[in-house]
Amino acid sequence: MDPILAELSASLQAAKSVEQLTRPLLDMLGAVTGLESTYLTAIDADLQHVRYARNVGALQIPEGLSVPWSDTLCKRALDEGRMTTSDVRACWPDSDAARQLGIQTYVSAPIRTDDGLLLGTLCGASAHQQSVAPQAESILRLFSSVIAGFIEREQLVAQLRQANAQLMAYALTDPLTGLPNRRALYEELDRLRSRALREGGSVLVGVVDLDGFKGINDTYGHQQGDAFLQEIARRLAIAVRASDMVGRLGGDEFVLIGPGPALARGDAAPGQDAERGDAQEAARSLEDRASAATVGRYQLGDTAQPYEGASVGVVALDPRGLTAEEAVRLADARMYEIKRARKAVRTIH
Repeated sequence: MDPILAELSASLQAAKSVEQLTRPLLDMLGAVTGLESTYLTAIDADLQHVRYARNVGALQIPEGLSVPWSDTLCKRALDEGRMTTSDVRACWPDSDAARQLGIQTYVSAPIRTDDGLLLGTLCGASAHQQSVAPQAESILRLFSSVIAGFIEREQLVAQLRQANAQLMAYALTDPLTGLPNRRALYEELDRLRSRALREGGSVLVGVVDLDGFKGINDTYGHQQGDAFLQEIARRLAIAVRASDMVGRLGGDEFVLIGPGPALARGDAAPGQDAERGDAQEAARSLEDRASAATVGRYQLGDTAQPYEGASVGVVALDPRGLTAEEAVRLADARMYEIKRARKAVRTIH
């Protein structure tokens, strides 16, 4: 028994996954029981799946095999409180699975969590009738307990990773619209700046301000105002390129960022808006698409309210010496130029 415990301890220390733990245990279990096949199963709803198997004789239990749980020897053994039998045909003559696989000798132990949830089974089988020593049954119980603890630990680690991923997503997401928030936008803007510096490109940055949003809130209430913001977010997300990002800074202010074309020589000083060339053309194109996307009718309660669109300002910036804050400030200045021009047109008319 001592050599087995020593080998078990070594396997536990070396294992980084359930598979790395299980495979040496299956080898040890086979050596102790003398059975042709040893295998670990998982139980999912109405099916039992063979996860890992060791086969050294005529009997082959294939990995990946899935069988109805109700017809398994494992379920029959658990229901009857029977751990082993050397005459499967006599014990369970109606088992199709045992007949098809040719199992004569069988031993199993359940894999359970601390609160009793059945995860699977640890099994051994042979096509020949042979006795299984009490010591082998003890080792089987020990191994099943060890595997259960390892699986629970692995599940806990997976849950913690998922929880951390969700927390990170929450930290980078605007809860109302589901768009990236200020932190996510500025982080992406820094990445775009670094890429533009490497490739000699520009960075497109835009600010979207929803003209008349206060009136919508005052007239229809904050709940409908939130619905309006959510619809604006949806339309903007559709309007931008796959390489662009649209996010919400807060209130009724959204930001657009994306990679821009290479700057022509003399287009702009470091950190400044390009005044001509492909970069300027790309900025105006994004500006027009985003502005057009916000125009239309919005369902606010029982009313389909027409909306003339947001003020959108987009700049193409030289990434040299540029910070995220400065980039948004320059785009904000461009947006206010657009807003003043729109207001002047409305005043004339």
